[in-house]
Amino acid sequence: MPKQPAFPGLRHAMKKKRTRREKFLAEMEAVVPWTRLLALIEPHYPKRGARGGRPPMSLETMLRVYFLQQWYALSDPMAEEMLYDSEAMRRFAGIELGDDRIPDETTILKFRHLLEKHQLTERLFGEVNRHLADQGITLRSGTLVDATIIDAPSSTKNEAKARDPEMSSTKKGNDWYFGMKAHVGVDADSGIVHSLETTTAKVHDSQVWDELLHGEEE
Repeated sequence: MPKQPAFPGLRHAMKKKRTRREKFLAEMEAVVPWTRLLALIEPHYPKRGARGGRPPMSLETMLRVYFLQQWYALSDPMAEEMLYDSEAMRRFAGIELGDDRIPDETTILKFRHLLEKHQLTERLFGEVNRHLADQGITLRSGTLVDATIIDAPSSTKNEAKARDPEMSSTKKGNDWYFGMKAHVGVDADSGIVHSLETTTAKVHDSQVWDELLHGEEE
């Protein structure tokens, strides 16, 4: 009788190799001041479900999913899908498949709107930058500017059941997108994100350049 291939040994060897995603998320786990950021959001986060429904998702899980969206340019539906597909992302967000609820795209959208409503996105990035400065990581010579489209379903509606006025259509290459745009300012030497402006998708980078500079560029 032929021997069975040694698949268990192969699986063990593969587990010892960390992917680039796992390495990056491990670095972010150590760098991001989670406790300070959670303290900013906690006063605004619901303590119980609406009308006696299910309790809200863990605040820390939702914040980590929000950061995953920013790092990997994920729309709300894509973020939900990636949480099902990627063990590394679930582990980073503190989700065990089968034991916990995975936030759906509507829950992810509502959390993002909560941050926007209370002007918390700018405060989160400011807190991260202050934390990095406390660690001796400083900004240097220049700023690189780029934009990421935050895609959303074209049927996305606001609380008044109307099409969200903060979202619009834009063309990139041969494809059309609907949603918002994140304009990001990155330090040219260290690669640290130091500024962020969000606009409707059709706004060009050149219209927000002044807001993305930190003022000490050479």
